Amino acid sequence: MKQYLDALEHILENGEDVSDRTGVGTRSVFGYQMRFNLRDSFSAVTTKRLAWKSVVGELLWFLEGSRDERRLAEITFEKDRSELEGKNTIWTANANAQGKALGYLEGQLGPVYGHQWRNFNGHMHNSAPMLSGIDQITTIINQLKNDPDSRRIILSAWNPNQLAAMALPPCHALAQFKVINGKLSCQLYQRSADMFLGVPFNIASYSLLTHMLAQICNLELGEFIWTGGDCHIYNNHFDQVKQQLERQPGNGPILEMPEFTTLEELLNTKTKDYRLVGYDPMPSIKAPMAV
Repeated sequence: MKQYLDALEHILENGEDVSDRTGVGTRSVFGYQMRFNLRDSFSAVTTKRLAWKSVVGELLWFLEGSRDERRLAEITFEKDRSELEGKNTIWTANANAQGKALGYLEGQLGPVYGHQWRNFNGHMHNSAPMLSGIDQITTIINQLKNDPDSRRIILSAWNPNQLAAMALPPCHALAQFKVINGKLSCQLYQRSADMFLGVPFNIASYSLLTHMLAQICNLELGEFIWTGGDCHIYNNHFDQVKQQLERQPGNGPILEMPEFTTLEELLNTKTKDYRLVGYDPMPSIKAPMAV
């Protein structure tokens, strides 16, 4: 993933130092794009270790339509929540801070990604029908199968009507899927991009989603295109970024997935069913997450 290292270097050298919501401060550029050929290898960063189990767990959680951070823990660690006290996920801090500030019960996040993907603009009451809104994932699968030439195959997590109720408004806001000559490509627009901690995770997540949809819809793989809006490096990540830039990227891994032909079958898979074969990353580089 030399493209990713090039992006880090570009922002360090050409970005503007600006303040931000978290109070940490960032170096930022507005607008950047990277392209990844999904046919060659899987888009996993090799100059540090990718939290692969968390990538798979979060994506399965989104696809399930959940708003419950403890349900994410169950999916990721494959245990009942009664056994997961003190076990954190990448959404724990948001649930404990913004979720509680919004008055939600423990672990609840409001109408975040999964809700919008499976029940766009739908009611949040537990007693409400699941499909009081629009199931975008089912719609996309039907479009890919029945109208693959469409230019309207869009997945949107950005819902202005429900932003105020979200523990965290969506950073990866919109994805468009396109079929060209039987090959499925995905372009993501990420309005806010934490380049060191978040973006490698997001690239892997939407690359995996593209693999999943291609398998369900019997399509070949095309490209994943990542487009960022505010692309930033937090001030307290500069040393970690410089350390990563000293490393040389290795060969990308190959993704092994379970067999499934429907969304229902996909949702019965587990995090352990998804493997990156030949993944030999360099050691992790720790950095604080801005909340």
